[in-house]
Amino acid sequence: MKKQEVEAVIAILVALLVAAAVAWAGSQGGVSIAGVPLFTLAAVVAFAIQWAVFVPSYRQQTEHWYDLTGSLTYLSMVIGTLLLVGRFDLRSLVIVGLVTIWAARLGSFLYRRVRKAGSDSRFDEIKPCFVSFLMAWTLQGLWVFLTLAAALAAMTASTTPPLGVIGVIGILVWMIGFAIEAIADAQKQNFRKDPANKGHFIHSGLWAWSRHPNYFGEITLWFGIALIALPALSGWQYVTLISPLFVYVLIVFISGIPMLESRADERWGDDPSYRDYKARTPVLFPRPPQT
Repeated sequence: MKKQEVEAVIAILVALLVAAAVAWAGSQGGVSIAGVPLFTLAAVVAFAIQWAVFVPSYRQQTEHWYDLTGSLTYLSMVIGTLLLVGRFDLRSLVIVGLVTIWAARLGSFLYRRVRKAGSDSRFDEIKPCFVSFLMAWTLQGLWVFLTLAAALAAMTASTTPPLGVIGVIGILVWMIGFAIEAIADAQKQNFRKDPANKGHFIHSGLWAWSRHPNYFGEITLWFGIALIALPALSGWQYVTLISPLFVYVLIVFISGIPMLESRADERWGDDPSYRDYKARTPVLFPRPPQT
């Protein structure tokens, strides 16, 4: 077995172990069906959907369904959990509504983008390798489950405290994050549509405030979801507050910003205007443009 395959197998096992630990913690004090905690069932569903779509994707050697599957998994988990719990309290309805809005927008946006581009360079090297490609889908299952963990724990909690001030603040934080992410994506999409911008980097709009404003919005909205969920959590369920921290760590240190920054440096690293933009503009947290 090649080194790449060994690393992929290890990554899959670690992902499953982390998911199992969080599933146990989030299930404490939660509702069950036929003796099976709904929170744990949601974790199983997250991975099952990824693996089901992975099979035809590997056979066809395509990543076109990857991002769309992630979004559909979010929708399946929150809507399915709501229906299985059968408890339509305000907090659960708010969580389902906000996650649905976010997943529908981002999933369709990413799907259209990859269809237009024809491929996603992230998968060029790993698609031919069964284990490596499976790792990508498994990690997406972990991504979905962990980002939704706090929300799912609140929805499956045995108690339903009022939304309260913290919950309202969470909704406002989510709205701010969602708006930033959507506006940043739209600005970049419109920038790329203009033939005059071909080969250039975007540094206008929100992109003059941050080199990755869409990621800032993504992180912010998940902190909002965690705040909405917080009053309903207790005991071991507090472990699920790893959700927004997981999103932050993954985006800032692992798969998001480091990858894009490296590509940008390779493409425009010798461009004085890019070096100036990079020196004046923060990586993530927005600030007014410096003149």
